[in-house]
Amino acid sequence: MNPNLRSRFLGLLLAFFFCFLGTSAVEGHSPMLPDELRMFQGQGAQIDLAIPVLAEVSVDRPDVVMLNDQPNSSMRVSLGSPLKLSSLNSGEAKLRMKLFGQIPLKPVKVNVIPDLKVIPGGQTIGVKVKSDGILVVGHHLVNTDKAKISPGEASGIQPGDLITHLNGTRLKDVHEVASLVEQAGNNKKPLKVVYKRNNKEFTTTLTPAFDKQDKAWRLGLYIRDSAAGVGTLTFYAPNEGVYGALGHVITDMNTQTPIVVGSGQILQSSVTSISKSESGEPGEKRAHFVKEGKTLGTIERNTHFGIFGKMSENPDHSVYKKPIPVAFSEDVKEGPAEILTVVEGQQVERFKVEIAHVSRQSTPQTKGLVIRITDPKLVEKTGGIVQGMSGSPIIQNGKLIGAVTHVFVNDPRSGYGCFIEWMLQDAGILKDKTTSTNLKAS
Repeated sequence: MNPNLRSRFLGLLLAFFFCFLGTSAVEGHSPMLPDELRMFQGQGAQIDLAIPVLAEVSVDRPDVVMLNDQPNSSMRVSLGSPLKLSSLNSGEAKLRMKLFGQIPLKPVKVNVIPDLKVIPGGQTIGVKVKSDGILVVGHHLVNTDKAKISPGEASGIQPGDLITHLNGTRLKDVHEVASLVEQAGNNKKPLKVVYKRNNKEFTTTLTPAFDKQDKAWRLGLYIRDSAAGVGTLTFYAPNEGVYGALGHVITDMNTQTPIVVGSGQILQSSVTSISKSESGEPGEKRAHFVKEGKTLGTIERNTHFGIFGKMSENPDHSVYKKPIPVAFSEDVKEGPAEILTVVEGQQVERFKVEIAHVSRQSTPQTKGLVIRITDPKLVEKTGGIVQGMSGSPIIQNGKLIGAVTHVFVNDPRSGYGCFIEWMLQDAGILKDKTTSTNLKAS
């Protein structure tokens, strides 16, 4: 071919190519390659290419990464043929692509992460948690000889504050407070109070007041050191001996303050009945702790993505007896899925749902998924999502992808879920992409 014609032909082809890129972007099919592609060792991943021409692809570790099941270091791919990768070894690699064998696109970092599999839960669990200090849940007035006062409010202590020390004594139980207050009152000396607010430590002094009706020294504070409830186990990681549950933080019911864990347990629980969800009124699971049932695990952390701690064995009634793969957030797709939960007794069952929306999150955020209950049996039994169902694992294409977290009040068949990736990070068994706030025992 005449050199001038060849140049003109190549120019027209390039013009067509870049026009195609613009059209693809407008239609929502971005041709941009990701900066990083993540996959688990022994599992696969793929890039959907929006390229109208053949492209030559190479990887700098042919002994580790295989392209479309071919152990070659270079191959050709085109539109409609996703680029599939797999690896038998962990580590990093560089994926490079050239158009027409000459025009390089940006390299893609391939991060192969050590294999990770967990056993999905679904069991209803009882939760008992003790705060790492004494939680202030309100003020009250002490009726003294002169006036009604609240010494605690006057000292600057607010609902939601966590009192950790009184006169240098580390508080572990609410019952320790009364004797310290009485001692300070009788000695006519103020208490030195150390408390935390928004993870920052403060010090103040508080002079107890004598209540003439109760005949006792009072702080003028309502306080609490424990909470209890029910939820759902999300996963158990047998190799690491840890679990994750709930999918959202435990907060104090009065102040809505996240509880900083001092200690806690999760226990066997059985569903006795269900109050169905209706528009404007979320329902709930009614459950009781199994009498003489064994403790399933400890609670060590309470984070925005649930509770986490140690567990020595997989609890009874699991649908899955062996671990299954997990999915990264970018691998989750809109479409059919299923959840595992209990609606009667202790038996975990599968129920069909639809992933209606997937948020693309590069940092941990709680509302990653919108799910809709499509299973007629579950709708009939519960009306949709009910309180106590939070933490129910979500399975898609044989992988654990997330957990149910919240119900839409005005549409109880729908609700939010979080990605399992963020829960695995807070459980300490998956390396963080970024730092998530943990509310943990000191």
